[in-house]
Amino acid sequence: MIRVACAVIRNEEEEVLVVQRGEATDHPFKWEFPGGKRLQGETDEECIIREVGEELSMEIVIYGKLPQVEYDYGHKQIILIPFICDTLDELPFLTEHLAFKWLAAYDLNSVDFSEADVIVAKNYLATNKARLKPDMITISESSLESSEDEGLQAMVNNMMSMQEADWLATSAIDNHAIFKKLFEYSFSSDKKLAFRASWTLSKVCDKFPEIINPYLIQIVDILDQLDNESVQRSFLRILSFSDLNKISKKYHGILAEHCFMALRSRVSAVAIKAYSMEILYNLALIYPELANELSASISMLKGEGSAGILARGTIILKKLAQLPGDQGSSQQ
Repeated sequence: MIRVACAVIRNEEEEVLVVQRGEATDHPFKWEFPGGKRLQGETDEECIIREVGEELSMEIVIYGKLPQVEYDYGHKQIILIPFICDTLDELPFLTEHLAFKWLAAYDLNSVDFSEADVIVAKNYLATNKARLKPDMITISESSLESSEDEGLQAMVNNMMSMQEADWLATSAIDNHAIFKKLFEYSFSSDKKLAFRASWTLSKVCDKFPEIINPYLIQIVDILDQLDNESVQRSFLRILSFSDLNKISKKYHGILAEHCFMALRSRVSAVAIKAYSMEILYNLALIYPELANELSASISMLKGEGSAGILARGTIILKKLAQLPGDQGSSQQ
């Protein structure tokens, strides 16, 4: 029995990535979710991150897990461990597959999958369908009772779909007690709870950006102390869409330093670099002298960055080139 991990990779539009196998494979020209065999000493999580990096040159964040699938192909038996993952990399670099495509979830039924992947697709669709309408919880406007707090934590921890996050985000806009709890959970030592709470907060800010303004200084102040990369990713996403004029110049400097360090780091994830670039561009609109430093930092990524980060860097460079005055003309 061969143990294999696969990834149901979603982009920011909730589309799912599928890849096509080559002619000289066990299942020629069939489509599948990317993945591969687990190596000795690896966990399933380590396996899927490695396989996606090797096969597609993509960085992923594991968000959830689907039921494992056992399948007998006759010539081999496999245990398939599917993970639900998020990514900012839109353009995979194919090293083993013929083609790729991003599909809306409802189009997965039309794909000519390998047999085990058919089951993974059905489980993913069933999970999404079952979770479109999360159980309602009643929460008072002023504060949360212990039972309400536990119910909200359980809901956050068990979220599996964008629809659930949207529902909870709307609830947080209508009820500030929920918003404050999501912010509090974002600093939890429970990394799963912290990630999902901060991710939901970013969805709240998509719908109602002004709601985060009183918390911006606290977010900037805590960035360097965060040891949860997923929470840092969510907070940087929030900051990239926020009105940075709402915080003082002191915190502009702290934020710029953090983002430049993330951009120059060889270990920062794609999402961290992408949102750091956008934040620095927004700061350059306030402080034009930052434009040249940002341009130089982006140019340094060309020898090491993934396709996704290079594409985003190109967009930022074009925007910098359009800035008026000396700072714009020097970005060509």
